[in-house]
Amino acid sequence: MPDRIRSIVPMFGGATNYVATLDAILEFVAAQQPTTDELIGWHRGRFDRVSSRTSIQRRLDYLVNVGFLEQTDNEWILGQAGEKYRTDRSMETLAEIMCRRNLGLRSLLYSLSPGPMTIEEINRQQLQTHPELDWDESNTDMAKQRTAWLRSLGLVEKDGTQYRLSEQGRSFIEAAIEQWASVDTPATATDATTMDARSYETTVQARSVDPEFRMTVLSRYDTTCPVSGVDHRALLDVAHVLPWSEYPHRRADLSNVLPLSKIHHAAFDRDLITIDQDYRLRVNPTFETDSDLLQRTIREQAGEPISIPDRGVNPEYLREHNERLEWLAD
Repeated sequence: MPDRIRSIVPMFGGATNYVATLDAILEFVAAQQPTTDELIGWHRGRFDRVSSRTSIQRRLDYLVNVGFLEQTDNEWILGQAGEKYRTDRSMETLAEIMCRRNLGLRSLLYSLSPGPMTIEEINRQQLQTHPELDWDESNTDMAKQRTAWLRSLGLVEKDGTQYRLSEQGRSFIEAAIEQWASVDTPATATDATTMDARSYETTVQARSVDPEFRMTVLSRYDTTCPVSGVDHRALLDVAHVLPWSEYPHRRADLSNVLPLSKIHHAAFDRDLITIDQDYRLRVNPTFETDSDLLQRTIREQAGEPISIPDRGVNPEYLREHNERLEWLAD
């Protein structure tokens, strides 16, 4: 699979009309198989104040990179992605194409699961999760282009200065966390020396998750287990507070997960440890060990606060998880 695209290019027609513009381009190309001059002339006739050949060509190059268009000699035809989308015209197909080819779109959708974000927060999220994007942190234009595409796809809504998941967006990530688990995603810059970023199986439940979901979780916690301090990417699991099998609608909810070392994930899933609503580590009183590591990172930390980022684990999820633990005192 070719490298995923880092720079998303806006379409003419306004932030919520990118899909309509794409549809019109695909219809024109399919019907006319135009030359480059004809396709550029069509853009100039279709959109007011659009005349720059360079600006139009940049958008055509982007559509080629995504796979919507191809150029044969001097004629333009539909690419494989263009043919696929034009066949069924579904937003699901278009979202799948865009998220497969453009780096960071899925992680942004996952990051919106706990609640709305400002464009500045989205900008930081994209750069922290995908440092290889490497754009100027003080310039939010790239973040705006991403939200514009997602709004046009119907996955994100704008409310004042904040962006939130739409119902379609929430449905998309609930399916994507498992459906995209085996996607052939090239290793990111931060993964290159530590582990492959392809599908990942957890120690306890052998669950594969979307690599962008995993990357998003790790970046929120600075790639560090909040219980043990383990900070090696390959030794961290994505642990669900409310179980995967019992709460399918919480699988892609970032406020229902945290990164734990493989040992501490196993201890959590086997009810040897938990975290209370005040984010303190609680330890099953029957837990015994002669291991110095477990003494230091579990027994000696009983009752101590755990570092959880803002909008981290939802305390209500912890409460619900802990209600079934008979050993946990009120």
